Amino acid sequence: MFNKSKVIVDEKKIDEILDRGTEDIFIKEHLKEALLSGKKLRIKLGIDPTSPNIHLGRAVALRKLKAFQDLGHQVVLIIGDFTAKIADPSDKLEKRPMLTDEQIQENLKHYLKQIGKIINLNKTEVRYNSEWLKSMDFLKTAQLLDCFTVQQMSKRRNFSERLEKNQDVFVVEFMYPALQGYDSVKVEADVEIGGFDQLFNLKAGRTIQKKFGQKEQDIMTLSMLPGTDGRKMSSSWDNVISLLDTPEDMFGKVMSVRDDLILEYFKLCTDLPMGEISKIEEEMKSGINPRDLKIRLAEEITKLYHSEQVAKIAKNAFENTFGKKEFPKDAKVIESRAEDKLINILNNQGIVESKSEFRRLIEAGAVSDFPDKKIINLDEEVGQAARRIKIGKKTFVIIKPK
Repeated sequence: MFNKSKVIVDEKKIDEILDRGTEDIFIKEHLKEALLSGKKLRIKLGIDPTSPNIHLGRAVALRKLKAFQDLGHQVVLIIGDFTAKIADPSDKLEKRPMLTDEQIQENLKHYLKQIGKIINLNKTEVRYNSEWLKSMDFLKTAQLLDCFTVQQMSKRRNFSERLEKNQDVFVVEFMYPALQGYDSVKVEADVEIGGFDQLFNLKAGRTIQKKFGQKEQDIMTLSMLPGTDGRKMSSSWDNVISLLDTPEDMFGKVMSVRDDLILEYFKLCTDLPMGEISKIEEEMKSGINPRDLKIRLAEEITKLYHSEQVAKIAKNAFENTFGKKEFPKDAKVIESRAEDKLINILNNQGIVESKSEFRRLIEAGAVSDFPDKKIINLDEEVGQAARRIKIGKKTFVIIKPK
């Protein structure tokens, strides 16, 4: 290991950057040589504010950006406040809705606060691509689009699939890769990172840099983190873990991750060394209870975005509630008449969204007198004694007769 121009050259750390959580690097040999040379590289990551929260899936790329930053390279974060209007068609089988300025500004309110939980913003070059895209005239746009053919765009997987199904592909969607690629020209990126669904866009950056007489950037695509249920992490599917989640919610959501995703979450979401993760893999093969591993995983992730002390508190709260079957001390207390029905009380108090939801919960066996006496009667009355009711995994209420 040696230090040159304030850039750390450590082959072991460089190999981990190149290997951990990466899907493909174009061109790997060139990038490794540049990292070993001690030259300070400009590492670009673009994020469009299409939603207000940054979840662990998006954090994968930010964590890779931090790894470069820790070696002393200049990280450049592009906030796509202009490209968000068009929206990235990557991995989408239908056109995204175009966002308004008001929606984008609302989404941006807490963006940097979340990003600052991962990278050092004081050492980050933060740019908004409206700086150069908003004022671009038609001729400049035409010159940009002249870098690509319709055939090239049509070969893009999600476009070709839609065309095969005789579904619409809008011309404005073809513009997105060109605009993202132009960002690389404006910040003179040496390297751009993104999810593997971004490969087409990242290669577009190389094409446009060449057109503008710049050295072509290297490309690093990263593994995509599945949501807690194994599907693509998406707010619309309620399977995300947000950086703004409370410690208790974050811990609980990690505990709901599917068992077969444990290793992937350790690799992509924690700072544990790969050697340690290999030991965890051996423990899984030997038959250890996955719940024990998820408790460690939840603690590791929670302490990254809160603190070690807070993570321990969240762990104790989870174990007291779900492990030792202790009823939460801060559970909501509701007073009612003995003849009142649970379905009416819980709906009127907003504990369940609707009576039909309560019926679904009953049918799923998710409503019980604590700790585990299932309630199966839809018309269950409160009765004369106080009751401690558990609904789903996280909702607890005490109902006391008046």
